[in-house]
Amino acid sequence: MDPILVRNFAIALFIGALVGLEREKKDAPDAEHRIGGLRTFILFALAGATSAWLGQLLGTPWLFIATVLVVAAQVLAGYVILLKSHGAAGLTTEIAAVLVVLLGGLSVLGQPGIAVALGIIVSAVLAFKQSLHHLAGRIGEEDLFAGLKLLLASFIVLPLLPDRALDPFGALNPRTLWLLVILISGLSLVGYVAARLLGPNRGTSITGAVGGLVSSTAVTLSFARQSQGAEGRGREIDSRLAAALAAGILLAWTMMFLRVIVLSFVVAPTFARGLLAPMLLLAAVSAVGALLSLRAGHHRVAEQTVPLRNPFSLTAAVKVALFFAAILLLVEVVERYLPTAGIYVVAGLAGLTDTDAITLSLAQRVRDGSDIPAVRALLVAVLANTLVKGGLVAALGSRALCRQVLIPAGITLAVGVVLILGQ
Repeated sequence: MDPILVRNFAIALFIGALVGLEREKKDAPDAEHRIGGLRTFILFALAGATSAWLGQLLGTPWLFIATVLVVAAQVLAGYVILLKSHGAAGLTTEIAAVLVVLLGGLSVLGQPGIAVALGIIVSAVLAFKQSLHHLAGRIGEEDLFAGLKLLLASFIVLPLLPDRALDPFGALNPRTLWLLVILISGLSLVGYVAARLLGPNRGTSITGAVGGLVSSTAVTLSFARQSQGAEGRGREIDSRLAAALAAGILLAWTMMFLRVIVLSFVVAPTFARGLLAPMLLLAAVSAVGALLSLRAGHHRVAEQTVPLRNPFSLTAAVKVALFFAAILLLVEVVERYLPTAGIYVVAGLAGLTDTDAITLSLAQRVRDGSDIPAVRALLVAVLANTLVKGGLVAALGSRALCRQVLIPAGITLAVGVVLILGQ
């Protein structure tokens, strides 16, 4: 006996048993109307495996194809009978039966790993019916269109763009620019989806963390405004809410520092290695501040929301691409014609609004072999961004929130200055 063949048949049996057990449990209240349970699905899988093996042994694939067609005809006939007797029925179990036959055949045709993985996925899709329907219900039409636009930008627009520099300085490569936009949008989309999955009312700390993936500035602005609503309701309420909001803000800042590491690593791993220690130190300062704020709030987790919008639209993507192009061109021009200090000016100005563009621009220059002081320039950018967000808290937040946030912000700025001087 061939041990590999025995293993492959065992895998087919496992797939049939896994899907069949799920169907038997799910269809238990209506057992008389189901097309099959555990035993039937095991037989479906073994029929697919046996027919595929015999077809391979005899040199004819039609045996396996005929088996799939016979099973499909049987389940289709059962579906028609069920439809006539009940008036409405789903096709989930019927499609699962045909898939089990196909996966049984796949397991003995040299791809048992893929067969097992797909079998588990089929079982998961069947088992998580309610969760998937609930998830679909929470995806709005705007979110769906934004996701489709992101796919369009990634797989349709990107391959059509020229992969060469179009400017005299050799800095503006359309495909590279668009790829950076997709990278930013994809990472932001992860945070946005996480925020949506957690529901409209989320704990402040979780909101700050996932919101920081989308925009730490948006989290800071929203929480600073919300802190004003607690004033006048009592010193204890104001203090506890401010502590919770401060924790969320500082966690959003922590995610911003980590986001810089991720983005730079994707474009230029060498640059990311130079950033790793400084950014982790700055992230640690913000994280410690968040932890102290939580303790000051007696571990109270307030329910707050941040008005985060889906981070991708084609119009916004074009604007981001143009902003990237401007930053890349500025960095190139400054590197050629101005002293090194000019790089810091560009980084500081870019960091006032956002750290993504300057992060990717500097990473791109490092990857292209430039010897600009990229790490120091990016530290200037993130400190400028931190200064702006601290200013938002000072201008819009309650006095209690300012006490909780501005001290960690000051320490972050001081540590950043030391890091810059040490580069």
